[in-house]
Amino acid sequence: MTTDTRAAPGIKSLSDLAERVSAAAANQPLVQVGGTVSQVTPAFCSVSGLSPFVRLGDRINLASGGRSQLGEVIRLDESQVTIKTFDEPITAGLGARAWQIGPGTINPDPSWKGHIFNALGSPISDGAGVSYGHQPVFPDRNAPAALQRQRISTPFKSGVRLIDLFTPLCYGQRIGIFAGSGVGKSTLLAMLARAKGFDTVVIALVGERGREVREFLEDTLGHNRENVIAVVSTGDESPMMRRLAPKTATCIAEYFRDRGERVLLIVDSITRFAHAAREVALAAGEPPVARGYTPSVFSGLPNLLERAGPGIEGAGSITGIYSVLVDGDDHNDPIADSIRGTLDGHIVLDRAIADQARYPAVNVLSSISRLSQHGWTAEQRNLVSKLRALIARFEDTRDLRLMGGYRSGADPELDKAVEIVPKLFEAMKQSPRDPASVDAFQEMARALQS
Repeated sequence: MTTDTRAAPGIKSLSDLAERVSAAAANQPLVQVGGTVSQVTPAFCSVSGLSPFVRLGDRINLASGGRSQLGEVIRLDESQVTIKTFDEPITAGLGARAWQIGPGTINPDPSWKGHIFNALGSPISDGAGVSYGHQPVFPDRNAPAALQRQRISTPFKSGVRLIDLFTPLCYGQRIGIFAGSGVGKSTLLAMLARAKGFDTVVIALVGERGREVREFLEDTLGHNRENVIAVVSTGDESPMMRRLAPKTATCIAEYFRDRGERVLLIVDSITRFAHAAREVALAAGEPPVARGYTPSVFSGLPNLLERAGPGIEGAGSITGIYSVLVDGDDHNDPIADSIRGTLDGHIVLDRAIADQARYPAVNVLSSISRLSQHGWTAEQRNLVSKLRALIARFEDTRDLRLMGGYRSGADPELDKAVEIVPKLFEAMKQSPRDPASVDAFQEMARALQS
């Protein structure tokens, strides 16, 4: 038997091949460990005989009736382990064999750009030209050490006029878009996905409607997909897939960040990740502590979000944009509150503004970028502060003006607000079909002067 070393980059001789094969064999178990399915429920199954040999997060192969099903260990007991499968329903019956596979990994590669993957890292679009890297990486990783990370100081233009004016963003920043359903989160994310200055764009669509996936990727991104990697887990997939998708997307973003690239990571939505994590944790027997959410959900969110941001000195950065679906328009929802305290700012979309057909429906007074000082000059900072004050005065007196209690000339500041703010609101309107903003302050000035 002959071996063709041309398919394995980096191998220059048979001795190199032997060393690589030996290293790979050293990481494989000499004996395959198996167990037996002892309990099956709609949410999980239990396997006896594996407890001494597996850890939390290990992958398990369930074999039943000639079909294999992939699962993961979500709970360990002395006599049995609890397995939740990546596809539903569970097809294994009592007595079916379960084999240990080991920790799950993916192998990102530069050839992944322009392709679409599922949460397991397998291509679901045309996989032609997709290669796999030689270094496997784990979807669950730790963020870089705090004192080794670069500082954030370089702003970029998002192309969305209102954001560049009131909540400017920087490379390596993590920001959330908070809104209820149907207020324009996905549309705003699509506009932000076209921002210039990024080497790679990684998009995670978590729990989305199946029909919206092609619309987002084809209509929104159009032909500008050569640097885009999409990880998709639709709403009809299992909670295991929906929980894994943002981790896989973040892992891919980390791979390109470590190559020195500027990466834009977009997750829509992080709330559905929390919903999926809740379902998995409840199946594992965790007690709910707040609106049905378990403690591991609140510890898992910062672990995931902290992985984005600047890399260590000499590496690139991950700019994270996360949509947050606010349940019932309650912005004090436990998940929204936990995420807001972790990120470097938040952009709040308001249903009342959307009802006035002002898109993007951003509530300027409730939105903040904690790194905005890097995006403004001193003069621009003073101007934005004055505009915010005028908007606040305009909104506070809305009921008074509707009741006829406003008289021109009685309050010069209110007169100025009534004159300027409607023009400002009109100037801030922007749709995905409009050209991207180049200089938001100049465009605003021209609109106010017209």
